[in-house]
Amino acid sequence: MASVRTYNPSRIVIIVLGFQITGYADGAFVNITMPSDGITTAVGADGEIARAVNPDRRCTVTITLQQTSPANDFLSSLFNIDILTCGGRVGPILIQDLCGTTIFSASQAWVAKPADLEFSKEITNRAWAIHTGAPAVYNVGSNLG
Repeated sequence: MASVRTYNPSRIVIIVLGFQITGYADGAFVNITMPSDGITTAVGADGEIARAVNPDRRCTVTITLQQTSPANDFLSSLFNIDILTCGGRVGPILIQDLCGTTIFSASQAWVAKPADLEFSKEITNRAWAIHTGAPAVYNVGSNLG
């Protein structure tokens, strides 16, 4: 008999430089991308294939929040301190699905730019781009039964 697996978006934890992010936007609220392929290949004239492991493990994490989220203030302050100081605000990031096995972490993360602003008669979203330094590691897992 197949097991039933459960995903619960309220059990996704995002911690940036020790601050727990809350106030996620409706819909997709976190996106993690790696700008480079982890393994590249080349094919020789005789058809022999060679592989190269790319050591670039940087990632871009986009966190989308409601405009009312207190995390907007925190992320704004991180960015402003970073551009105004030497050494800035670089620190760890952790994203974990507490109802599953997906986990992402990096020891070096920083706010790359402030979220774009949009105002409406409805609540709008703020998308924050956070970049990581090497090494970012993660497991794209599943959910528990």
